[in-house]
Amino acid sequence: MAIRELPEPTPIESVLARGPTGGPGAALWWLGQAGFLLRAAGRSLLIDPYLSDFLARKYAGKVYPHARAMPSPLAPERARGIDMVLCTHMHSDHMDPETLPVIASLNPRCLFVVPRAALWRALEIGLPADRIVGIAAGESVEPLPGIGVEAVHSAHEERRQNDQGEDEFLGYVIRAGGVALYHSGDCVPHPGLRERIAALRIGAALLPINGRDEQRRANGVPGNFTFQEAVELCRAAGIPSLLCHHFGMFDFNTVDPVAARVQLSAMGTDVDVHFAATGLRFSVDR
Repeated sequence: MAIRELPEPTPIESVLARGPTGGPGAALWWLGQAGFLLRAAGRSLLIDPYLSDFLARKYAGKVYPHARAMPSPLAPERARGIDMVLCTHMHSDHMDPETLPVIASLNPRCLFVVPRAALWRALEIGLPADRIVGIAAGESVEPLPGIGVEAVHSAHEERRQNDQGEDEFLGYVIRAGGVALYHSGDCVPHPGLRERIAALRIGAALLPINGRDEQRRANGVPGNFTFQEAVELCRAAGIPSLLCHHFGMFDFNTVDPVAARVQLSAMGTDVDVHFAATGLRFSVDR
């Protein structure tokens, strides 16, 4: 399975207005941070859309003020034509309390897939209970015809579970249009992950590469894969293509993709590596 980068001069709101096609394959547009628009099987899905400035207001004047370093490519009030939103965990740059209720209002049939351990938070921010699909690691659902979602455990520096043993951090394998995409959410290498995703026959992975360190951790900012770890996970799990993300949003929690490209040239890997960017459409072919 291959990823192709194609120029996308059209604003994402106009892409949504075009309506999706029902042919094979899938297409992705980056929304910043871990967020993507995914179109496949005649549907439009959002993954972890952080489209507001909620965190900048929440952390104004703090050690890490969370000011946006890149504008949102899609205003929440223009997110029309959405069939489903997937949130990997309850952190606000993944389950945005100023974006998701707006999407719910504008798209009255839109479904919201969330970790069952975060169901309480989805209700707290105002998502309609009858449109929330709760899921736990190891479970598979087909919320819409032609769209399959399987949940995989993740560890945002650590694997955390609620009192019922349900994971707070999830990744999703999305099967649609004849392709299988893995979005890990926020995650680091941890026991059992490689073996689990290797068994799922994934064609392309969407992985964060902003890394982690003690200073961020001590200030309440848990980290993610380093670039090298993301590439190595794909190689070890037999995933041929990687689309890197989770950089460029906050100046304290990013990595330079130019430096990562230099690192890639020295790694000698056979993984097909791409870096998320606005102004591009990432086509995933069977």
